[in-house]
Amino acid sequence: MNELQNRIAFITGAASGMGRASAILMAAEGATVVVADLNLEGAEKVVAEIEEAGGTASAVKLDVTKPQDIQSAFERVDEQFGRLDVVYANAGTPGATGHEVTEEEYDFSVGVNLTGAYFVAQSGIPLLKKSENTGSIIFTASTAGLVGSGLSPLYSLTKGGVVMYAKALALSLAPKVRVNVICPGPIDTPMLPKFWSRETTEGASERLDAWVEQDIPLGRRGRPEEIAQAALFLASDRASFITGVALPVDGGFVAK
Repeated sequence: MNELQNRIAFITGAASGMGRASAILMAAEGATVVVADLNLEGAEKVVAEIEEAGGTASAVKLDVTKPQDIQSAFERVDEQFGRLDVVYANAGTPGATGHEVTEEEYDFSVGVNLTGAYFVAQSGIPLLKKSENTGSIIFTASTAGLVGSGLSPLYSLTKGGVVMYAKALALSLAPKVRVNVICPGPIDTPMLPKFWSRETTEGASERLDAWVEQDIPLGRRGRPEEIAQAALFLASDRASFITGVALPVDGGFVAK
């Protein structure tokens, strides 16, 4: 349908999972996609997939815990394209589970999930304002940022911060830039089992399956492609009157 024809999209955490699915879908819908990830080899594989399908993309190695690296990446985008239409701050980490975390674990989780999201948006705003279209910022948060997670209070802290930042940013950037946040439930990515590993991975898959059966009304894990569809919608003109929204894509979990 070419919903993002002639748009430029920058996606973090795009080498795998939800970011990869979103990069591939946005490219299929006409966007030129900057595939940003700490795993450069993985990002380059995504670019190869996109190009093989006839799309356009480039790979960037990016550590979202380093604001200067983020700024440098966006400066390169400015030099190459002179604008952006979509910034999708998707990179995240499950971090440590439980309530006893080390200072190092705390700094890493906050650095990736909250500080990274903040500076990716901050660095992208000037380029979004150069777009002829209404710019779109999208964040990946979590249902754990809406209702809390007993498995990982630290994760809830970071993702709840992302939700409130998105809402505040939506107010400050309107009407030139729309800002929304996706709150996934259990999505079948390599990250998901880490929430359930606790001290050992033994039994993690069984605990996850039992929770999904009990607490997810639709009775299954989500797919990365289903998050990608939500991201595409929020990036497109179909969402032209939507800003400041925290959208659960969770099989009905937070509706209970």
